[in-house]
Amino acid sequence: MSNVITAAVDALNQKLDGKTFEGSAKFAIEDEGSLIIDDQGVRAGDDETDVTLIANSDTFQAILSGDLDATSAFMSGKLRLDGDMGTAMRLGSFLA
Repeated sequence: MSNVITAAVDALNQKLDGKTFEGSAKFAIEDEGSLIIDDQGVRAGDDETDVTLIANSDTFQAILSGDLDATSAFMSGKLRLDGDMGTAMRLGSFLA
């Protein structure tokens, strides 16, 4: 597992602070790997999910740090989605 994935899992678990997410989402970070967010929390993995969000490492880190809005990233083509848009929107508000 890459250092980017390990750091992202830790950061997202801290951000969730015990909250659970209804549904499942995968962040596929190009050239690094992927992580899953679901009702079990956040973990590295490549399981099937309701939605997959695909971005490079810089874009993902900017979204995670709050420097880049996920909607803006999507509209500019820096973030791609595969799957249920409603789940992606819930995830965005859940992580805000």
